[in-house]
Formats: sequence, C-alpha cells, structure tokens
Amino acid sequence: MSELLLPPEHRYAKRIKEQLNEDGSELSILNLGPTHPATHGIFQNILLMDGERILEAEPTIGYIHRAFEKIAENRPFYQITPLTDRMNYCSSPINNMGWWMTLEKLLDIEVPKRAQYLRVIVMELARITDHIICNSILGVDTGAYTGFLYVFQFREKVYEIYEEICGARLTTNMGRIGGFERDWSPEAFRKLDIFLADFPAAWKEFENLFERNRIFIDRTVNVGAITAEQAMAYGFTGPNLRAAGVDYDVRVAQPYSSYEDFDFIIPVGKSGDTYDRFCVRNAEVWESLSIIRQALEKMPEGNDFHADVPDYYLPPKEDVYHNMESLIYHFKIVMGEVPVPVAEIYHPVEGGNGELGFYLVTDGSRTPYRLHFRRPCFIYYQAYPEMIKGSLLSDAIVILSSLNVIAGELDA
Repeated sequence: MSELLLPPEHRYAKRIKEQLNEDGSELSILNLGPTHPATHGIFQNILLMDGERILEAEPTIGYIHRAFEKIAENRPFYQITPLTDRMNYCSSPINNMGWWMTLEKLLDIEVPKRAQYLRVIVMELARITDHIICNSILGVDTGAYTGFLYVFQFREKVYEIYEEICGARLTTNMGRIGGFERDWSPEAFRKLDIFLADFPAAWKEFENLFERNRIFIDRTVNVGAITAEQAMAYGFTGPNLRAAGVDYDVRVAQPYSSYEDFDFIIPVGKSGDTYDRFCVRNAEVWESLSIIRQALEKMPEGNDFHADVPDYYLPPKEDVYHNMESLIYHFKIVMGEVPVPVAEIYHPVEGGNGELGFYLVTDGSRTPYRLHFRRPCFIYYQAYPEMIKGSLLSDAIVILSSLNVIAGELDA
C-alpha cells in the first residue's frame, strides 16, 4: 500500500521509528480534536510532536458534513435559505442576503434603495457580532475571560434587533427575493439606536484590555504569521488576508447593495500574525458602526422595503385565507413553480470571514442544476498545518482561534 494511503497516525508511527533510530529523541502523536474544546468546532488535527513543538500536522474535516449543496439541488430556491443560515451561523444574515442577491442577479431584479440600505445595516450588524465572537474568544484562549464578558452581552442586543426584523436570532432566514418580507418596525430602529449609543464605549474598553496587554502581545505577536504571497496562494480573503497587508474587500472591489454610497476604510495589517488578525477585526468593527450610521442618515423616505415583483413576493396572509388567486400565488412562490432563466452566475459578498460566494447554474427548472457555496473557512483552513509547523501546542490553539474557523462553514 502506498504510504500516502495510510492514515496519518500510521505514517507518523513510521516517522517516529525512523527518528528514534537516528538520534534517540522521543516523538509522539497528539490527536487534537474532533471534540477537544480548544478546536472551536468538530474537526481533527493529528499532530506529530517533539515534546511541546509541532513537527507536522494533518487536518481532517467532514465530521458535520451535511451535503448542503446536494440538498439544494433538490429544493426550490426559497427553501434553500435555511441552508445558508447554517454555514457561518455567527453572521447568518450576510449568508441570507448573499443568497437573495444571487437570485436577484439571476432574475434581473432591481431592489429599491431603501431595501438595499436596510440590508447593509443588517449585514454590518452581523459582521460586528462575528468579530465580537472571534476576538473575545481569542482573549479567552489566551487566558483573559473578562473581555469576553464585557462585549458578549452586545451580541444579544444585536439578536434582539434580528428578532424585531424577522422573529429569529441565530439562524435568521431573513429577507426575501427583492428585499424584506415586511418593513422594519419602529422598535427595531429604537433598539438599533440604543446599540449604537452603548456599544462603542464597551468596544473601546475591550480594545484597551488587549491591544497593549503585555501577556496578550507575547502570546500573539509573530505567532502564526503568514505572508501576503502565501495568503494569496492559499486563496485567503477577508480579515485573514487583510492582516497580511492585502487590502482586498468585496464591498469595494465589487460593490453590491449600494456599498459604493458609503465612506469607509479597509483596515490592513503588516505581518499577517495572530495579533494583526485581532487588530484588523477590531478596526473593522469601528468601520461597520460608521457604515450603519451613514445608512441611517441616508435612508430614503417611504416604505420601499421590497421590489415590485409579485411573482416572488408572498401575498398578504389575509388575502391568502380569503382569495383563491392569492392562495394560488402563495403556493406557486413557496413551491418554486415560477419559471427562472437558464443561466450560470456567481455572486460574492464580504462575509464575516471573507469572500462568501454563490455559484449557481440553472436549467429553467424549479431547483438549481448546480449550486456551490464558496466558504472562506474551507479555503483558509488548508493553510493551518503550514502555519502551526514549528510552533508550540499552545500557539496552535491561539492561531486556530485567530483564523476564526467556523465548523458549519467548513463542512457545508
């Protein structure tokens, strides 16, 4: 049998034997995951260790693979949205909005400006919660639990805004083709105003706890560094690429949902290490807050929360109960009986972890012929073995945390 076909622990066992024969040193195999609490998800890393130092690593994924792409090929377009929720569940609304925009590109639907601005607000809120989770838990992994407690309550505040918009919190199933299913309530805007007033002081305090903290700096600076060339070769996007000094952001490179109307900078790092990834996400939170405020200030008057596309917008429920034509339309929309063009398209959005793309091929039927999700986690996790090679085991935990690998996005 070829050595490449052997499980890594068997290949490593041979390496251990050879190493012992050469210099008498002791090597060992450590199985990090799939259920180790430090792995932040269900994935496995088989490490070849010389004491505390990692010589080689081999990752294994697929422990929660759910065949989303194959399921999507057997579902009408509207019923695919809950699948997108469950990829990066730390920022579900971005997944939802990206899917709706893909379908709108397919159907050539122009979304009203107000609906686009509402989408921008909810996507930036989702980006903030994603970065809250990543950076606060990175603090926990370096032994600092206090920062996590300071800011995690604001994730709940954002979830309360989600509830006002769509009735859900974590897996949101938010929006519809052409905009939103209903206009935002005054309570949603009131809770958004409270969040914008209270959160900045807490986030500043969070930054002060970590950015000049001697212990945190020692644990993160020059740990897990990756060069811009390596990051681009692996296909990195998002904060992990920008931390290496590459200012690529889908919101600027390929604007969608009127992002070209807003002024914001793209935070970039220099060294591509764990500390830079932390600082880039911190800075992106401030930019997201600025974008949300701009969207509120520029919000067009009226109640245009949905495009005028009756073939894709559910009739009012009271009409469905009492009007046969409305009932028929309701059924056709939900079951995907409205014809779609034959096309092949790709639409990217800037997700919490990088470029989240939807590659859609249609054959005119009620379901996709092919649907592929470009999940940034799946792409940059491939660099993890190279990034931890030669590091200590404690560094490997911190590097993994700073990459923000979300298992749901890894195993779509």
